[in-house]
Amino acid sequence: MGVSRGCLLCVKVKMFVFNLIFWLGGCGVLGVGVWLAVTQGRFATLSFSFPSLSAAGLFMATGAIIMVVGFLGCLGAVTEHRCLLLTFFLVLSTLFLLELVGLLVFVTCRDKFDSYAQANLKEGLKLYRTEDNRGLTNAWDLVQTEFRCCGVQNYTDWFERHNRTWVPESCCLQPTNCQAESAQRQDLWLEPCYVKVKHWLGENISAMGIFAACIIVVQVLGIVFSMLMYCQVRQVEKYYD
Repeated sequence: MGVSRGCLLCVKVKMFVFNLIFWLGGCGVLGVGVWLAVTQGRFATLSFSFPSLSAAGLFMATGAIIMVVGFLGCLGAVTEHRCLLLTFFLVLSTLFLLELVGLLVFVTCRDKFDSYAQANLKEGLKLYRTEDNRGLTNAWDLVQTEFRCCGVQNYTDWFERHNRTWVPESCCLQPTNCQAESAQRQDLWLEPCYVKVKHWLGENISAMGIFAACIIVVQVLGIVFSMLMYCQVRQVEKYYD
């Protein structure tokens, strides 16, 4: 029985250290979200259907979930409580399965996602410089300035906003010398923002792949450690009973 108790202690320490790192990582992600909300509060989402889907909101929500899951794991490891360990296992397994399903849906419906995203972004153009949509306005200005692009598919997307030849100054090569109302084609960024952002994501796919792989490894380790410890605790309890 000393061997089983030694195995339990080993798994307990490993699981506690793992979940402590996991929890600290969640604190870091949450901190980044709070920092974005405070320093970039005016930068919101480009989405028309999901106005609350901002970078800061995503970071804070992700960080909060990681912290809760990590806390459950730490508490389960310290107390050796089977209910907590099982809860941690089920929550982490559910998140893992949801991520796999989401990835599968995205891969199989990629073309439909592209069409929906572009249509959604075009709807968002109509809210540019409207009341209570300052975040969306600043988001478009920032994207067009940083990526040197204009509109979703091309600069004419902005014409539909007022049914006239109008573009925001962030579409202009030199905003100080560009009159948005009478901008000429040669004065504008001609490349579409959707294509440029998509190209940028493609160039950084390796870094995102490494990040995603690390998340998967961490989740799998958490699932394995929690189940191992659950089994060890159950075995020890049976022995004493």
